[in-house]
Amino acid sequence: MMKATNEEGTGTTRRTALRGLGLAVGGVALATGLGASPAAAGSRRGPTTYVLVHGTHSAGAFWIPVARELTLRGHRVVTVDQPGHGAEAFVPEAYQRQDLEAMAAEPSPLKGLGLDDYEARVTGIVRRAARNGPVVLVGHSLGGVSVSRVADAVPHLLHHICYMAAFCPSRAMPSADACTAAPENADAVSPVELTVGDPDRLGVLRLNFRTGDSHALALLKEMICADYPDADFRRILAGMQTDEPVAAYAARAVGRAGSWGRVPRTYLRFGRDRTIATALQDRMIAEADAFTPGNRFRVHDFPGASHVGPLDPLPVAEALDGLAA
Repeated sequence: MMKATNEEGTGTTRRTALRGLGLAVGGVALATGLGASPAAAGSRRGPTTYVLVHGTHSAGAFWIPVARELTLRGHRVVTVDQPGHGAEAFVPEAYQRQDLEAMAAEPSPLKGLGLDDYEARVTGIVRRAARNGPVVLVGHSLGGVSVSRVADAVPHLLHHICYMAAFCPSRAMPSADACTAAPENADAVSPVELTVGDPDRLGVLRLNFRTGDSHALALLKEMICADYPDADFRRILAGMQTDEPVAAYAARAVGRAGSWGRVPRTYLRFGRDRTIATALQDRMIAEADAFTPGNRFRVHDFPGASHVGPLDPLPVAEALDGLAA
């Protein structure tokens, strides 16, 4: 499905790929219409449309609390399900039975999907949404690589792009895998020991979010939302998906100065993120700004936020609301 990408190193190692998980949760994709003309995309009448892209092992429902707030403020909102996620989710039969031996071998229909497919899904929605007014494209975690790709493909259709604790690859770190391997991410928490099956053989990173093991649950909570009450942590786990294609982590997603680099951009920086370490977020911001010094990131700092963001959606919704201006 996607446009030109360089699918580099799809035989990714467990540790490299797993250290880069952008974990989040569930959802739906909505939008109608056809593509907007290049000149008119940012100036058409109508409310701003926010296109919200989820992270790994997740789906569009992750965004529902923020989407509700943005809608109540008068905006249109599309929560994207990437291929094989959300309404199209694959649930391994062995996962339902909690048979881990069988789960380690059960084939996945997500094998072979990659960043090209993800970018094509989001670009198609952006084209349709832009017919009705300005579009703000937002990605969380692994969703950032889709934001970069889409902004390169259709910069004329985007009013603003936003990375929420998300990967923003650079020439020095051209993929999500490369970002997570950076020294700035050395303190990130990895669920490598929780992997079910061989990612290279299955073609997906497979995790068991229905585990009852206390050690595994503690590790997952530290990665995802260490500051949340246990009841909210369990709610988030219930929306997680087992499989994510390994190819999505390995593909190149570096924006070009003349396309991605001219779209106004914002970064929502999370100060207690144990999946995409804050030091890595800072490096990605700095490298993007050095590449396009005339169009630097606007940074909103959330010093107490873990990987999925504040439990209260209002601060994030307020930051996103301001991007419509």
